[in-house]
Amino acid sequence: MSHATLTPKPSSLRGATLPKWFGWAVAAGSVLLGLGISTAAGLDSDIQWALIAAVLFVVGSYAVSAKVEGRRQAKDRTATSLVWVAFLMALVPLISLIWETVKRGVKVLDGYFLTHSMGVVADTEPGGGIYHAIVGTLEQVGLATLISVPIGVLTAIYLVEYGRGRLAKAVTFFVDVMTGIPSIVAGLFVLSVWILMLDMGPSGFAGSMALSILMIPVVVRSTEEMLKLVPNELREASLALGVPKWRTILKVVLPTSIGGITTGVMLAIARITGETAPVLLLVWVTNFINTNPFQDPQASLPMYIYLQYANSGGSGAAYDRAWAAALTLIAFIMILNLVARGIARWKAPKTGR
Repeated sequence: MSHATLTPKPSSLRGATLPKWFGWAVAAGSVLLGLGISTAAGLDSDIQWALIAAVLFVVGSYAVSAKVEGRRQAKDRTATSLVWVAFLMALVPLISLIWETVKRGVKVLDGYFLTHSMGVVADTEPGGGIYHAIVGTLEQVGLATLISVPIGVLTAIYLVEYGRGRLAKAVTFFVDVMTGIPSIVAGLFVLSVWILMLDMGPSGFAGSMALSILMIPVVVRSTEEMLKLVPNELREASLALGVPKWRTILKVVLPTSIGGITTGVMLAIARITGETAPVLLLVWVTNFINTNPFQDPQASLPMYIYLQYANSGGSGAAYDRAWAAALTLIAFIMILNLVARGIARWKAPKTGR
């Protein structure tokens, strides 16, 4: 008696799957449909048709995916669609801001503008430059960094490596409180102590002290988080070899986290570079070059931008100078970030296979 051999049919555990270009197709269709609805309804704003297209993209992705792939995969695609929509919503104003600043700022941004001050040039007249404001900003931010970075890094080291008990909790609490202090409050504090009580007068250094109050908690928090990411095995291995704890921190912990610490310092510098309230209270303004941050009023880029708008009198030349100064400030922050990335790569611990 012969037995027939039955070959089972291959079964697939995977259901129907939409092609890879499905997301792009839905996005293109949503944009076209959003434009059509916006035109038919007489909507003139680009924001309105973009929001309509975003809603159609999310709904369309879910509907088609639920029909073909099932509800579980449709929910996953919906979450992905929402992430993309949120990303584009955050990207649009950033690109718009940069484009507008570059378009208006390049009108007067040249070598003359960067190497001359306002001097005897009136705000409503063409000409002049921002050299005095660049010098003031560099000196004020530099002094604030020199004050804040050592204090912030050492405080973070204490909290992570040594901090125990009530003192550490109190330091953490006050760091959290300082994080939310408005810039005007920091300026008023330095004003009451440095200028009103000690009668030292306005100067770039006074502004730097107020900026350091805003910078220290950012440095502490970012450095603290980076130090916590260093594996304890590295500390234990160093201590097991008989290396003192202070040397372990200096030679093992800090080099391992230097990239993140540098990035946190750059974020703190970016946080204070555009501050105007402390500068207005403590540094005041001047149209002339003052390279001494410890005496007399000093210019800065944020105050220069504000004054060009406030005292423009409808002059196009003042508006152009303000936009050019804003573009210079953005470029300054970008250069700082590039330098920070270079330092982080240079100082990062070398790894091998």
